[in-house]
Amino acid sequence: MIRHTPFTTIRSGLLGCAALACVLFGCDRPGGEPGAAPAGAAAQAQAPDRREAGVVRLGYQKIGTPYLLKDRADNLKQALEARGASAEWIEFHAGPPLLEAMRAGAVDIGHVGETPPVFAQAGGVPFVYVATDPPAPEAEAIIVPKDSTITSVAGLKGKRVAVNRGSNVHYLLIRAIEGARLTLDDIQVSFLAPADARSAFESGKVDAWVIWDPFLAAAELAGARVLQSGEGLVDNHLFYVVRREFAEEQPELLRTVLEEYQTLSQWEREHTEEASQILAKSSGVPYEAFLTSERRRSFGLLPITPEILKKQQDIADTLHRLAIIPRDVRVEDAFLSAAVYGGVR
Repeated sequence: MIRHTPFTTIRSGLLGCAALACVLFGCDRPGGEPGAAPAGAAAQAQAPDRREAGVVRLGYQKIGTPYLLKDRADNLKQALEARGASAEWIEFHAGPPLLEAMRAGAVDIGHVGETPPVFAQAGGVPFVYVATDPPAPEAEAIIVPKDSTITSVAGLKGKRVAVNRGSNVHYLLIRAIEGARLTLDDIQVSFLAPADARSAFESGKVDAWVIWDPFLAAAELAGARVLQSGEGLVDNHLFYVVRREFAEEQPELLRTVLEEYQTLSQWEREHTEEASQILAKSSGVPYEAFLTSERRRSFGLLPITPEILKKQQDIADTLHRLAIIPRDVRVEDAFLSAAVYGGVR
């Protein structure tokens, strides 16, 4: 989850991605930017011209639902085999590099927060939105140490704040700061990945940390205080995104995977303790933190609606207004009609 290995063996297709990642996400902090390489198995992915026919490449993080599907993949394996296909799992530490790999054709289906797709679309990544988890605004927050004198978002003026650039919490920070009548120039932003941000937060090198579950829950259990959650500011959707060519050419395989995600979500709702144990064992995040985060989220896959697209457009417009992304983005262009692949039931 927090290992960072080079994207070297994905060959020439990912060289262009690395350059684009530096433009969009920055490359000045080794291991700290979401443009950094995916962990572990991602380095084994093949470039598009070397793909094995019938292989569905699934991007995942060890802290989320896709890892549970990987852990409990027997049904998916059988369903894909019935269609002459198989699954390959590729690990990432965050959503932005997963989408960069999708640009190179190294990933077909992924699960990411609401902001990374906006960055990706601004960079020309050919993906489509196909489904979403229910909103979870309380699953991300701005936190401060328990003994901090900061009592409001306005109190962050002049303070050092850690955030994962290009992630869902990047937008939360923007909304919270603007709601307090501040700008990003009024605070000292440190772009750090969760592992680095946690270290900086615990050592006092930053005054606040903007983070998501289960890292948020772990910090709370350790005594951190929530200054502002996403409640009333952001929806914090998690999206199922798909490489456009794969979605258009392999709708039955896409539908098969989505059906397994839907089934898994129902299982997870009824087995939060077991799910938390699996995720804790895989990631090193405490079981109690996963249990807390599992209990404050909703389950089930939902279709992409005009309202959801509008919310994503609001994010895109905000990021462009602040010159965080380089161009206007029309979110609707990344929407694929459910008629193509059967939709989410």
